[in-house]
Amino acid sequence: MIFINDIDDMKRFLLKKLKQKHAFWSYDAQKINYKNIPDEILIAKTLFHLDMEYINLLFCYYKADFIKKAWREELAPQGDYMRNLNKFIAWYYFGIKNPNKYLKTIETKFINRYD
Repeated sequence: MIFINDIDDMKRFLLKKLKQKHAFWSYDAQKINYKNIPDEILIAKTLFHLDMEYINLLFCYYKADFIKKAWREELAPQGDYMRNLNKFIAWYYFGIKNPNKYLKTIETKFINRYD
């Protein structure tokens, strides 16, 4: 189990892990730090790139509704590309009973937003 004192330490820790996974390949490496990465991006990148022990850490420092909102806006609309991961996140972390239907609704809303 990972023990971290406060949210800033958690952000630094996750950012370090994400950098090791090259999750910020498109960012200027010199300018990335825990203060200038939005929480929603840190959450989305953690959900996508890191293992469950790190994802679980998010729930110690952020409310589940905030994590769900970040996931819904950043990852859930990705369609087939992330279907299996999103189904797992929906079911395991947010208790969504019918992940396929839920994700299809999110994807449709996302597409309609830009029509």
